[in-house]
Formats: sequence, structure tokens, C-alpha cells
Amino acid sequence: MKKFLVLLTVAGLALVTGCGKSSEATGGGSTGGGGEKKLTIALMPKSKGNAYFISCKKGAEKAAKDLGVELLFDGPTDPDPAKQNEIVENWITLGVDAIAAACENKEGISTALRKAKAKGIKVITYDADALPDAREFFVNQATPEGIGQGLMDEAARLCASEGEFAIITASLTAANMIEWQKHIEARRSSKFPNMKMVALRPCDDLKDKAQSEATALMSANPNLKLIMAICSPAVPGAAEAVKQAGKTGKVKVIGLGLPNENKRYVHEGVTDTVMLWNTEELGALAVQAATAAAKGQLKTGDRSFKVGAKEYEIQGDSILLGKPFMFNKANIDQFDF
Repeated sequence: MKKFLVLLTVAGLALVTGCGKSSEATGGGSTGGGGEKKLTIALMPKSKGNAYFISCKKGAEKAAKDLGVELLFDGPTDPDPAKQNEIVENWITLGVDAIAAACENKEGISTALRKAKAKGIKVITYDADALPDAREFFVNQATPEGIGQGLMDEAARLCASEGEFAIITASLTAANMIEWQKHIEARRSSKFPNMKMVALRPCDDLKDKAQSEATALMSANPNLKLIMAICSPAVPGAAEAVKQAGKTGKVKVIGLGLPNENKRYVHEGVTDTVMLWNTEELGALAVQAATAAAKGQLKTGDRSFKVGAKEYEIQGDSILLGKPFMFNKANIDQFDF
């Protein structure tokens, strides 16, 4: 009888241990050696193949390791609001502790994010926002005014404040890019009325499609002086189109992009200026803010958010990464992302 009881006890312990492993595999969070639950932070890009978001992921992974949290990374292959909703619903089922999402469509994703909040999941947005009631904070890479004005000022400088230009965007529904366009136009109309925007074309966050659109824009608009690409794949795509058309120097290229994707075109004189921010830091800050919110260390009304020795300003419910940076021939080789 004693042997039977011992065997029963051992079997029971094995069953309990097995259940613990099964729970960890679901992604709902594991338990550290001290018995404290390991937080699970879910990070969603607009499209996971985009080099911009791959760079964000790199920073996010480092932050997650430093913080001791589990990081889930998933998103659509191409920008797809419906797919983003499906992923959020799956994360709700898994019971993650916090979600940090770059939103392709502000209205489209907000219902799913509100549902996550209702389940006690902390929600942070980064890069592109949702509706304010669908998240706690927005990690803003720069203010829309700063981005729009910076792009328009640079375009005007290169075009001597007159002439035709076109914009290539990721999609016509991307909320952050719609905001940037508003400030580009406001700056143009108030400061540079002799410049005219002749077209706005989407590239679906694809370099090859951006190249095709840029080629079509130059064909349809023979007086085009500048292409402004406001998503990262569009900048090298537009540059390649200008180069192949033999219009280097005649049609200027500027935009928001990664330095590593544009160094060749900048040195060849095809692309004049690339404007961006530290994308790895953006991904890291999204995870750091999501983790702090899940731990109750980041709350509504906070005016700043400190990470190590660095302190980020909070304006309302926006955590500001900092000012955009201009990459050009003189400094672009100093950066590697």
C-alpha cells in the first residue's frame, strides 16, 4: 500500500509539472525561478516583411531581453487591416499582458483593441495610432507637424520653392501618413504657394510597386521636379526609377526611409535627403512602454517616461521619441540600420 501511495504521489507531481509546461507553450506567460509571472508583450507591425519594421523588431527584441519579458511578434505579410484584427483577436485568446500595435487603419483596428482593453490587456500603439479610446498611450516617433513641415521645407529647398512634386505613400488609408499629408499641404499652401502637388500614389509598402509608380509619375508629368516618398520602401523604389529613367539630378528624391536602404542612392546623387528617426529605438520604446503599463508603472497623466538614464517627454497621451533626423551624403555612413 505504501509503494502504491508513493507511485501515486510521483505520478501526480509529474502531471502537475506537465501541465505547467503546457501552459507556458500557449504564450500566456511563463513563471520565472522566483515564482513571478513572466509578462508577455505582443508587438504588431503594419507588415512584417517591411525593413522599417524589421528594424523596429530588432530594438524590441533587445528591450524584451533586458526587461525579462516574452515578446510575440506577428503581423500581416502586406498591409492588411483585417489581418491585423485577426492577430489581435488571437492575442486576446492567448491572454497576453500587453499589445503594442502599429495600426494600418485607425478606425478598423480600434474595435479589436477596445476588446483587448476590456479583457485587462494594456494597449500601446506605435508608429501609427488607433483611436484614443482604444489604447493607453501612443509611442510617437515624431509629431505629425514636425514630419510634414520637415519634408515640405526640404522639398522647397531643393526646388527653389517652385515647381511640381508628387507623393508616394504606403496606402491611401494609412492613418499616420494621412496626418503627415495634411501638414505637408498646410506648409505648402502657407509658405510655398508656387509649389504644386500633382499626384498622390500608393505603393502598398512595396519597393517594386513604388518604382513602377514613380516611373508612371515621371511619364505622366514631364515637368515633375521632385518625388516625396513617405514610407520607407518607396524611397529606394523611387530612386531606382529616377536612375533608370536617366533623370538623376533632374527629378529630386526625398523621403522617410532607412539609411542602409538608401546609402547607395544618396552617394550616387539620386536621392538628396532621407529623413527618419532611430527605428530600433522606436521598437524598444514600444516594448518598454507596454511593459511599464502592464506593471502599472506607466499611468494616464504621467508627464514623462524614464528608461535608464533617458527620459522621454509625454504630451497628453503621446510618448515622444524625439525630432526627425536628416540623413544626407555628409552623414549617412555614420548610421547602420
